[in-house]
Amino acid sequence: MKTIETKKAPAAIGPYSQAIVTGGLVYTSGQIPIDPATGLIEASGIEEQTKQVIANLAAVLAAANSSLDRVVKTTCFLKNISDFAAFNAIYAQYFTGRPARSCVEVCALPKDALVEIEVVAEAAEAE
Repeated sequence: MKTIETKKAPAAIGPYSQAIVTGGLVYTSGQIPIDPATGLIEASGIEEQTKQVIANLAAVLAAANSSLDRVVKTTCFLKNISDFAAFNAIYAQYFTGRPARSCVEVCALPKDALVEIEVVAEAAEAE
């Protein structure tokens, strides 16, 4: 088992890792739209926040020698399910391999984020 940490994505805001690699898979912790350069949520709308979350996930996956095109499962949390269509429009641009997915509305997310996503991806050595 290998712990993944990168400064190109926000540091964990609790007692957990950005990701773990084990058994040929990368398991990321949920990413919220924190800008790693500032440590703040700068984006205000669902589209911009979704793009930042995906950029954070891409950075964590890269540090684990994986990528968005190797994602097999996503779990998505939306603060407001009425953002579902706008969220999907951005999500579809990045997850072109159409991984399995769950998407649910939650009553609150850390730092009042509008979206959080976690993924499971193949590690580069897995085929």
